[in-house]
Amino acid sequence: MSEVAKIELDGKQYEFPVITGTENEKAIDISKLRDTTGYVTLDTGYKNTGATKSSITFLDGEEGILRYRGYPIEELAEKATFLEVAYLLIYGELPTQAQLDSFTNSITKHTLVHEDMKQFFEAFPAKAHPMGVLSAMVCSLSTFYPESLDPNRSAEAKDLTMHRLLAKLPTLAAWSYKNAMRHPFMYPKNNFDYCKNFLYMMFAMPTEEYDVDPVVVSALNKLLILHADHEQNCSTSTVRIVGSSQANLYATISAGISALWGPLHGGANQEVIEMLEKIHHDGGDVDKWVAKAKDKEDPFRLMGFGHRVYKNFDPRAKIIKKACDDILEKLGIVDPMLDIAKKLERVALEDEYFKARNLYPNVDFYSGIIYKALGIPTEMFTVMFAIGRLPGWISQWKEMTENKEPIGRPRQIYTGETTRNFVDITAR
Repeated sequence: MSEVAKIELDGKQYEFPVITGTENEKAIDISKLRDTTGYVTLDTGYKNTGATKSSITFLDGEEGILRYRGYPIEELAEKATFLEVAYLLIYGELPTQAQLDSFTNSITKHTLVHEDMKQFFEAFPAKAHPMGVLSAMVCSLSTFYPESLDPNRSAEAKDLTMHRLLAKLPTLAAWSYKNAMRHPFMYPKNNFDYCKNFLYMMFAMPTEEYDVDPVVVSALNKLLILHADHEQNCSTSTVRIVGSSQANLYATISAGISALWGPLHGGANQEVIEMLEKIHHDGGDVDKWVAKAKDKEDPFRLMGFGHRVYKNFDPRAKIIKKACDDILEKLGIVDPMLDIAKKLERVALEDEYFKARNLYPNVDFYSGIIYKALGIPTEMFTVMFAIGRLPGWISQWKEMTENKEPIGRPRQIYTGETTRNFVDITAR
């Protein structure tokens, strides 16, 4: 007999099916609750609500597990390229060599953006935040590809839209940086791989030779893989709910970028660097700031430590710590803020106060340090996050549309005024 949950309301008992996921996650299916009982549930922030069934990413925060399509993140970060992981997320399986070659070639063909878009960049002020620029530019792609507006187009046409977006986002991201710096745009070099091409467009200048260090490329590849998907977080849920209206993919991903922009979501690694800068400007006394973090009466909090989902450790942090150490050693960077970061890391890994509270360095702590070491401006950190998260957003959108999920429409508990009669302005 199937397992059921029983709820008693107004003296009546109702039964609702219990469903079990492939990793033994259990959920009460309340999809017919309102029709059956007239009640809805209240779950502010959707912390206890499963909005969908998904076969893309499994995350267990208690055990520190993250898997894409069943593959442990540790193996993918060590052995795969970012485009292999993108293919896995979008299509469900690791590609054969022929499939990967075809996928890579398709993306390579579409790295250029329409020349008219350069005028859009020029219209933004130099101090425009690159996330605002990126969100606007991605949304504007739909005006250049009006066929993307048709929700009933063929699978081949949808593939082309997905490949175009994967190809063009690094170009748009790099150009948003170049525009802010008032540097000339660098066109993509399609003989470079995905990560190397992005770094070239970011940092190369027309009059100089630019060589990308393989250690840097490898670190960026790992960072993008680690950020590629993370289950039903704020931006992913935004992508699914916007996409559920049958909005085109460009507009849908633009909404995801805007959600990621928020400091409570994608801005954590930026906050890490801002914290390091604050400690540095105060004289660099790490012990003083650690004491402030321990003081319950002090509002200061260490950024980049602990995680709201992972309760014991962030599996991504272990991977990226090695890449971080490799980068700092290879580049031989001398930076007082990076010294402060290493001291904070030692404290968090050795101090019983932090160990007892599971306040370990997380992926945002190390990614912020790496991006700073690579010379990527702080305001570009969330853009880097968006590049990495794009395959996950696309795969979530693709899964939702293929499953023909209904338009998202949350309910509410109304707490406003009851019926009132209109009062003429002379009597108010």
